[in-house]
Amino acid sequence: MDFSYQEDELVEVLEDTTSTDLKQLIVYNDDFNTFEHVTRTLIKVCKHTTEQAEQCTWLIHHTGKCSVKRGTYTTLKPMQEGISDKGISVEII
Repeated sequence: MDFSYQEDELVEVLEDTTSTDLKQLIVYNDDFNTFEHVTRTLIKVCKHTTEQAEQCTWLIHHTGKCSVKRGTYTTLKPMQEGISDKGISVEII
């Protein structure tokens, strides 16, 4: 009896995503929005933890801006709109 078998090789192809595809969501400081408002917005829109949102808010206040999220343009666009709708200055770069 000959028990021969065929071995198949599983090959996975990974999509090449380069760092150029990743964008940053930048929130800017202003004299109108309170710390509480910015923090709550980052928690709601960006799904930050309370600690993350507070740290970003402090960076925004002290440095004038903060990158609050990284991702693809299509991922960040709804977040940009959500933050902007709350009266906070934000852009994707």
